[in-house]
Amino acid sequence: MFWCLYKSPNRVEDPNKPWPIILWLQGGPGASGVGIGNFLEIGPQDVNLRPRTSTWLAKADLLFVDSPVGTGYSYVEDETLLAKTDEEAVKDLTKLLVQVFNRNLTTLSSSNAILHIIGESYGGRLGASLALSALNAGDLKLKLGGVTLGSTWTSPEDSVLSWGPVLKDFSRIDENGLEKANSMAMQIKEKIDGGQFAEARNLSLTLQGVISEYTNSVDLYNIMRDSYEDVVSPTASNSLQPILYKLMNGGVIKDRLKVPPNVSWEAPSVRVYDSLVGDFMRPRINEVDELLLKGVDVTIYAGQVDLVAPTKGTEAWVHKLKWEGIKTFLSTNRTPIYCAGNYNKTKGFSRTYKNFHFYWILEAGHFVPADQPCASLEMVGNIVKPHATFK
Repeated sequence: MFWCLYKSPNRVEDPNKPWPIILWLQGGPGASGVGIGNFLEIGPQDVNLRPRTSTWLAKADLLFVDSPVGTGYSYVEDETLLAKTDEEAVKDLTKLLVQVFNRNLTTLSSSNAILHIIGESYGGRLGASLALSALNAGDLKLKLGGVTLGSTWTSPEDSVLSWGPVLKDFSRIDENGLEKANSMAMQIKEKIDGGQFAEARNLSLTLQGVISEYTNSVDLYNIMRDSYEDVVSPTASNSLQPILYKLMNGGVIKDRLKVPPNVSWEAPSVRVYDSLVGDFMRPRINEVDELLLKGVDVTIYAGQVDLVAPTKGTEAWVHKLKWEGIKTFLSTNRTPIYCAGNYNKTKGFSRTYKNFHFYWILEAGHFVPADQPCASLEMVGNIVKPHATFK
């Protein structure tokens, strides 16, 4: 399994002062954190190797992992070793954390290192499961600062059920399209309720085709755009991913990251995506409840115009949480988010109660750090602030 670490220039080298390390998990499943998350979202350089002013490296060390195996630079020589369940993917990640934090790097295994797991989309659901696995791994030498679920695919049922209503609210479909979308969403719900997760996944792909037809090809990652306009999306006509593919398979990056010459970067990996078909639509709400019960800091962020994991759907499954503080959380007033000292422009809202935090990021789609880099940097600064001492 391939990983790479960037050390923040703002880190204070003092064993008595805490410092956060962000473990970034990409979605898909099968999308590369080393490539997409790094060069298209939060890393120190963009896909053209220009410095990124909004890099999260300003707030923490960044640890990117290509997970599950078969993603990006992480490869398997035997296809039967591809993860078929979330549990298998998390088991591999936990083994990696033991290797990295316990043996490989004194930088990571030092007493002041605080790990923040941040996962995007499918990486969010894996992040929640990984946090529980890390807590239960008695031989793992790390301090867990919290887990963040970004644009998270935690409850596929609630996401899919909200697709039609969200599109109708934004005038992307009419009543006919809404009726068709809702009807198919209910069929998907029935499959999920019956434990037929592979069938539910296949139906969700059919529903995406129906949505494309009725919306004149809306971008699922940002409904304010058409599908050919999103530079992060692999399907866009102006996508940056072909540039990224060339970069990741070229000599400069592979040499810098010490990638074996025979290994090719692959993302998104259809093999990984298909291998997890049996778990893709399985809900992971209980894992979030368990983390909250254990007192772990849990943060959720959602982009206002994301359709893959819409805010409406995320709010729906949050209401299903059984955590004892959920009623108070839901009744707590939100705090506006501003950026770079500009108090004339609201960039989002946040709500916090005890160890549960929710960020609503305005004018952002599925790839929140790419759509709203300044607001995202403000947000992640708040997330890691309790465990950061800056120069």
